[in-house]
Amino acid sequence: MAIALRSLLLRTPDPDFLEIRHGNVDLQVALRRRPTARRLTLRVSNATGEVIMTVPSRTSLATAQKFAVSHSGWIVARLAKVPARMPFEVGAGIPLRGEAHRIAHRAGRGACAVERIDGEPVIVVTGDSAHVSRRVRDFLQREVRRDLTAASEVYAARLGERPRRITVRDTRSRWGSCTASGELNFSWRLILAPPVVLDYLVAHEMAHLREMNHSARFWSLVGSVCPHVDEAERWLKRHGAELHRYG
Repeated sequence: MAIALRSLLLRTPDPDFLEIRHGNVDLQVALRRRPTARRLTLRVSNATGEVIMTVPSRTSLATAQKFAVSHSGWIVARLAKVPARMPFEVGAGIPLRGEAHRIAHRAGRGACAVERIDGEPVIVVTGDSAHVSRRVRDFLQREVRRDLTAASEVYAARLGERPRRITVRDTRSRWGSCTASGELNFSWRLILAPPVVLDYLVAHEMAHLREMNHSARFWSLVGSVCPHVDEAERWLKRHGAELHRYG
């Protein structure tokens, strides 16, 4: 036991990434060493395209490298399914409340606004063209805050509960959360989804103010105040990962 512990303490620190190759494709695999891990695992994030390998504490770097190389074909196949990134730039198409909009730039000052140009919905951005991406994101965050506030008022009346605060973030693993102190957190990317999705997620997190669990009683409560639970869940399962491609 003492020898094994000494070996762990003297081990050279892991690199952040392993570099491997599949055919003519170079790949980076992020290393995450976990004491609780029992085996090597690989996953590819649909949100970012990052390849992540979880490594048990006692597994050597050479074994991890061999494992990654042996699964390089799987990695390439998974990366091919990750949605292509869509930056916020002039001419790009992005969804706003589930409806496709084009980003356009106009010289001058003024707030970002949605207009219809030749029948097409357009997000018009003013100011320096170099700041289009930032201004679009700021606009989307303002819009999602407005929708979240409105929805929370609706469900406060239905549930008799109010959140202490609503925070907007760019979360990767969940669309919303509720803390024990009654603070609600949401992904700003919900503004890209159809309105029923944002509405359902507000209902879901507001219900946690009364039931801090996912028991049958919790789901009964959500269903009693929100009529489109199944529709929103289906949409998120099919399209949720795509929302992370934007911006």
